[in-house]
Amino acid sequence: MSPSTLRAQVPVVDAATMLAASDATVIDLRSPGEFGEDHVPGAVNVPLFDDTERALIGTLYARTSPAAAFDAARGRTVAKIEALVAAIADHARWAVPAVDLAERVAAMTAGGIGTLERELTVQRADVPERPVVLHCWRGGLRSRSVVALLRGLGLERAVGVAGGYKEYRRQVMEELAAWRAPATFVLRGLTGVGKTLVLRALEGIRPRWTLDLEGLAGHRSSILGMVGLEPCSQRTFDSRLRARLSAGFPGPCVIEGESRKVGDVVVPVSVWKALQSGTNVQLVAPLERRIEVLRCDYLGQTENRTKLAEQLPFIEERLGARKWKGELVRLLDTDRIDELVATLLELYYDPLYLHSETGRRYVQRVDASDPERAAAEVAAIVDEAS
Repeated sequence: MSPSTLRAQVPVVDAATMLAASDATVIDLRSPGEFGEDHVPGAVNVPLFDDTERALIGTLYARTSPAAAFDAARGRTVAKIEALVAAIADHARWAVPAVDLAERVAAMTAGGIGTLERELTVQRADVPERPVVLHCWRGGLRSRSVVALLRGLGLERAVGVAGGYKEYRRQVMEELAAWRAPATFVLRGLTGVGKTLVLRALEGIRPRWTLDLEGLAGHRSSILGMVGLEPCSQRTFDSRLRARLSAGFPGPCVIEGESRKVGDVVVPVSVWKALQSGTNVQLVAPLERRIEVLRCDYLGQTENRTKLAEQLPFIEERLGARKWKGELVRLLDTDRIDELVATLLELYYDPLYLHSETGRRYVQRVDASDPERAAAEVAAIVDEAS
């Protein structure tokens, strides 16, 4: 394949179009590390380069030359192209024609980086039916070359994303900033009353009424909130949140009261305003029930004990290292769990929460001891107010 036959206009769609295409198969060509930091919800990772290869190519680009980086990328692509195309074909439900893929890639790239940049130009296009949407970091040669190769092999449903992941990220932030909340009701209450349990029970009887920020963040929004969960990055949280908000609410939005940060992620201004201005419902439960909820939350799995033991010293420092150093960990090690939880509630969580709620007004109080019954009460409160 000579440079004269390489020339192609690579069709691309914008990020908003990609997100609106419910039948799209989104293929993320970035490295696993890039994908793990954040990706389009539902996308599959078929990396053109692994993390080590990407780092090597980046180093060559910065310290040697773009041409040296291109040569290294070319060699690795030729070696793995059959596996790459096979993986894409599997996700796209498409049969790869019987051709020598390595030879075709070698011919496509024989003219060097300059030729490839000149010959593979982008063109805005309408999204086809059942599109196979491929993207890299910024819509550069990684995705353009793969889209051109696939279309040359007959996969005419293949399109790129103008601007790649960077444009998708911009779209996410734009949508989050522009979101306007419907009538919002906020579930508030002391740690351990079971706010999350009530919220999720409410979702079961009123689908799409709720916005579960802790579920999206993989964090319970406290110093011990990551125990037993998998906290996500800010970018992943933003992506998950955008996806949830874009699905809409059939009427009101019910949300659990949070601080501006849920673990290490920050709630966007639009959602924070809804939290601050919403109608507050106070959830309550006796101490015994709160201890039970937290015991299940933090120690429902044996492996959680190790993580909890690692975090408890932070609270001991805040309570006073001279008196408490090692004491909370000893309560855990000696299996005095109820005593540990009661101490955490009485001396740490409750004072913090009560201080943050000073001056707060509540439309009604609901006993959250039975999450399903409490959810039904909350639904009735919302129905009456709507």
